[in-house]
Amino acid sequence: MRRIAVIPGDGIGVEVTGAARQVLDAAARRHGLRLAYEEYDWSCQRYLAEGAMMPPDGLDRLRPADAILLGAVGWPGVPDHVSLWGLLIPIRRTFRQYVNLRPIRVFPGVQSPVRNARPGEVDLVVVRENVEGEYSEIGGRLHRGDPAEMAVQEAVFTRVGVSRIVDYAFSLARTRRSYVTSATKSNGIVHTMPFWDEIVAERAAGHPDVRWDAEHIDALAAKLVLQPERFDVIVGSNLFGDILSDLAAAVAGSIGIAPSANLDPTGTFPSMFEPVHGSAPDIAGQGVANPLGAVWSAALMLDHLGAPAAAADVVGAIETCLRDPATRTKDLGGTAGTREVVDALLDQLR
Repeated sequence: MRRIAVIPGDGIGVEVTGAARQVLDAAARRHGLRLAYEEYDWSCQRYLAEGAMMPPDGLDRLRPADAILLGAVGWPGVPDHVSLWGLLIPIRRTFRQYVNLRPIRVFPGVQSPVRNARPGEVDLVVVRENVEGEYSEIGGRLHRGDPAEMAVQEAVFTRVGVSRIVDYAFSLARTRRSYVTSATKSNGIVHTMPFWDEIVAERAAGHPDVRWDAEHIDALAAKLVLQPERFDVIVGSNLFGDILSDLAAAVAGSIGIAPSANLDPTGTFPSMFEPVHGSAPDIAGQGVANPLGAVWSAALMLDHLGAPAAAADVVGAIETCLRDPATRTKDLGGTAGTREVVDALLDQLR
């Protein structure tokens, strides 16, 4: 029995999480898996009603789970830093989910806005450091409201943190095309990025079978658009990985299909799986949300839970649906709503 904690969250998060659960159940029946869900209403709506995104013992409730499936958080009237730091970031950090994994593919049937991004050629993974780096809690504001007001935000890079994310990237590359690109900015950021570069070079020496290079983040962003087929595994800091993965998702055709996994590779704590897109209040409740980001995230979860065949079947069903405009949502040039996509996925898995 795999125990799944489900947090649908806000907006279309509720819709796409429901879709992902239906697909998970179909894949589980096909492969003889047993899944048990525990759903939590932690969201911006809860914050507006009770003053907190989750209860004080929320993390303790999640701890026994084998995995966490998250929809999306965010809603008008609740600042993003409140919703993220009240739910998502505490989960990532308390459960040592130091790997943020974001696979990117151009699927047949999906038109990339980038002219030379062709199906079967663009297939990469962004490995983002997920618990330190630029998104630290160290810093503050001084002289609020005064013309001399100032803000200080400290980036934190540790040898342990950089080493383990780089090792993960190189190990992952061995299972793919054995090529790692490190995102840096050591020509302009004088302390943390040279430190990052030094550790990447040290860890690379332990993986002589993996080719690697380093690119400054500005040049790398340009090359990701101009030559997306070139890349295999890109490893970056919390900020760089965040930006690059959203850019790469756009290159692939739509952020609506982009998945992510927040992993504790040691297995000590539950890992969390979520689509990259936000809660999209403007289309919530209309039945038009693209569920594929959540469904692909659920496939990543199945793989993490030791069911790679079930995960492969779900990804295969996604590929089939994307080939036909009648089973693609409007953001991908199709005509289907959420329900039609889910029905098509279920047909593939029966």
